[in-house]
Amino acid sequence: QVQLVESGGGLVQAGGSLRLSCAASGIRFSSYDMDWYRQAPGKQRELVAGIRSGGSTNYADSVKGRFTISRDNAKNTVYLQMNNLKPEDTAVYYCNAKVAGAPRSLELWGQGTLVTVSS
Repeated sequence: QVQLVESGGGLVQAGGSLRLSCAASGIRFSSYDMDWYRQAPGKQRELVAGIRSGGSTNYADSVKGRFTISRDNAKNTVYLQMNNLKPEDTAVYYCNAKVAGAPRSLELWGQGTLVTVSS
């Protein structure tokens, strides 16, 4: 079964840390570019961080220096380490998988995991 399953969300105080995980199944994980998106209430979904199949990474300006994306191809899992969390990081975080150059209709999405940061 092809699916992405996120975990690791929760409630944390400002300044705290969380690590999100996204476990993939049914795909050749090492060939996929993996991204983390988030959607806050009343806002559009935005790209937070991405890691290419080759290992290069990119981050939204708002999380640079605080968040780190990584992947473990042996475990078919991508991680998002979030440090120094701020209330504005509160959102549902989604994992996305895609093959570079493939149609967007073939992208995969997880169900999301809620991160709530209290002030």
